[in-house]
Amino acid sequence: PQQWQLLLFILPLISLLFLHRRWNMSGGLRLPPGPWKLPVVGNLHQIGPLPHRSLSTLARRHGPVMMLRLGTVPTVVLSSPEAAREALKTHDADCCSRPPAAGPRLLSYGYKDVAFSPYSDYVRDMRKLFIVELLSRRRVQAACYARDTQMGNLVKNLTNTGRKPVAVADHIFATLDGIIGSFAFGENYAAEQFKGQFVPVLNETMDMLSGFSAEDFFPNSVGRLVDKVTGIKSRRERIFKKIDAFFEQVIDQCINDDPRRRRQPGDECASVLVQELVDLWKNPAGATNSFTREHAKAILMNTFVGGNHTSSVTINWAMAELIRQPRILGKVQDEIRAIGGKTELLQHDDMPKLKYLKMVVKETLRLHPPATLLVPRETTGRIQVAGYDIPAKTKIIVNAWAIGRDPSAWNDDPEEFRPERFQDKDVDFNGAHFELLPFGSGRRICPGLAMGVANVEFILANMLYCFNWELPDGVSCEDVNMEEAGALTFRKKTPLMLVPTRYNMCP
Repeated sequence: PQQWQLLLFILPLISLLFLHRRWNMSGGLRLPPGPWKLPVVGNLHQIGPLPHRSLSTLARRHGPVMMLRLGTVPTVVLSSPEAAREALKTHDADCCSRPPAAGPRLLSYGYKDVAFSPYSDYVRDMRKLFIVELLSRRRVQAACYARDTQMGNLVKNLTNTGRKPVAVADHIFATLDGIIGSFAFGENYAAEQFKGQFVPVLNETMDMLSGFSAEDFFPNSVGRLVDKVTGIKSRRERIFKKIDAFFEQVIDQCINDDPRRRRQPGDECASVLVQELVDLWKNPAGATNSFTREHAKAILMNTFVGGNHTSSVTINWAMAELIRQPRILGKVQDEIRAIGGKTELLQHDDMPKLKYLKMVVKETLRLHPPATLLVPRETTGRIQVAGYDIPAKTKIIVNAWAIGRDPSAWNDDPEEFRPERFQDKDVDFNGAHFELLPFGSGRRICPGLAMGVANVEFILANMLYCFNWELPDGVSCEDVNMEEAGALTFRKKTPLMLVPTRYNMCP
């Protein structure tokens, strides 16, 4: 009995000493809970090939505000709308920077871009320029000619398949590449010297941005040494040289173009992005006084990486969900064809009338946000979220995938694809509703939101308007594999193969 009494006396003392030690180590802060950490690697061993799913599973055990250590980097994962609201709205000013990362630093020419740069007056000014001057709704409308042209090419290519199964993603990607390329580089993008060059480089760029880098988790000489020894550093530099050479080529083409073929202000040609960037570089003023050739290339990189992959992934997921549910597919096609009538393509003026199509797009972005963890942020000062202290220089990861499936926000079968849930639910993806965050929120919301949504809705609507879609013979709706693959953006693991048949109301 005396031994048990002694043990009962000592155990609380040991617990108090342990808690006191943790309190001192955290500087008296009330840090968020989290799983146990291993020496050196921290919690890296718990992050699987699908990080959004791994982090969602951990959050169910430790809470929607969860502390991890990824290598030497303190990281907080937010997995609920309420937590995201506090960080991205209440503390937006202290939670809007970016953590250092080797790949983005190189690709952004030393953080001269908009997406990956740590927050500063430069980023603020460039975001305003990017949105107001380069990707405003006026510019989005000016890009209609590119959408019409590329959509016409897509319809022709699909019509010529002769009722054979096609890899849907390949056709979508080629269409978006043509739209973004025409908008950014103009008609020259389709010329022989550019044709087919950029897509392979873009694929390598995405792999580099999403690939493992020791320097991201051990931002010191050790991480840099590991990247050098493993060949990751040399691979980064090789890919960077390729994309840099491509941007150099298109900028030189723009500078050396025949002045008689230049587009005049007010023409559709004035929406060509590269020309606008060259003008900013050649004739700097105000906020763009220090704008250089490298700044122009960094923003072109943002435009292609952000505008092509994310939109093509979203359309492909939408087609996969629709083909699995014939009722929903029929309903959205009935709406589109009732409005489209017998025109060759849907008109841009028709898009605001497609209420159910917009619900389909929202539901796709809820279940399949292309950037499942958004782009990580970093705190510039100490903040509090859900009563927990988050120190400065902490990486913030917002799990948009988990938030879109949160039962407390989406209690009507959140794992099911059901566009009707938006019928009476005033929720949009403009950053004001934190249960739906495919584009982020606050100061770092995606500046290309308007352009991306316009491209997704127009392409998806016309694919459904001009074609009936079927699965190949012998494949049922239940056979469609919805597994994910990727890293920065998550696509379908297996290609979506469908048979398009031209709808007879389209001449």
